Amino acid sequence: MRLAVSDAADQITGGRAVPEEKKPVIVAKNLTVGYKLHRERKLLTALRDITITINKGEFVCLLGPSGCGKSTFINAISGIVLPWEGSMEVDGKPVTGPGPDRAMVFQDYALMPWRTVESNIRMPFEFQNLGLSKAEIDERIAHYLDLVDLTGFEKSYPYELSGGMRQRVGIARALVTEPKILLADEPFAAIDAMTRESMQSELEQFVSKTKQTVVFITHSIDEAIILGDRIAVISRRPGRIKEVIDIDLPRLRFDSDVKSLPEYSEMRERIWDLVKDEARSGAHGEE
Repeated sequence: MRLAVSDAADQITGGRAVPEEKKPVIVAKNLTVGYKLHRERKLLTALRDITITINKGEFVCLLGPSGCGKSTFINAISGIVLPWEGSMEVDGKPVTGPGPDRAMVFQDYALMPWRTVESNIRMPFEFQNLGLSKAEIDERIAHYLDLVDLTGFEKSYPYELSGGMRQRVGIARALVTEPKILLADEPFAAIDAMTRESMQSELEQFVSKTKQTVVFITHSIDEAIILGDRIAVISRRPGRIKEVIDIDLPRLRFDSDVKSLPEYSEMRERIWDLVKDEARSGAHGEE
């Protein structure tokens, strides 16, 4: 087992040829992002001087205390917010706004309650023209319904589904346009512990099939280790990358029962050492 800590700044390729599976997809260089607080008439810096490269097909988890800028980081990838300083690039181009190559899975499902499962999944095609015929769109929707094990529930409404099933609808809606990048903002936080573990296993299997690049926000060390190829540990606001940790454990990890491995305990303790001071400070309301 290899437990390595990467210097994020050293991850930039500098133009060198790299294998296709190591091709940089998301590159943040000295990224600083914030917001205007209109009521208070001041500026809030959410992230400061973030430098990291995320490669094609990588599953990177962002781990850190509430309010540290994790959501701001994926919003910068999606193009919802733009840099104050530094840069954010996707496929070698500066991010200037949202695009069909990026899709988001939200914490609170974000489903339209008046629309059926099938209609919710169809929504992305109503907002962007991907050049697909109706038959091709219908085929795509059926494929992703099957992938998330919701075939037979096409005409059901969100209120008729369990929390886990609603989250699977959200995942299918994000996957159906086949984006290169999947952004997930604590997608399993609102469901019970047993369903959460099941969804973690299912997401790992989804990604192994779709080969998408994933950036996943979590507050759970265990979830980050189970899902991630790397974990970026973020400090308290303004968020900075404390360390990036490689997770070299066998996949599929639920099938391998990696939690029973001594390496897993070692890794968990190492990450807890990085986040415990941040967590305790946040619990006491310190700025």
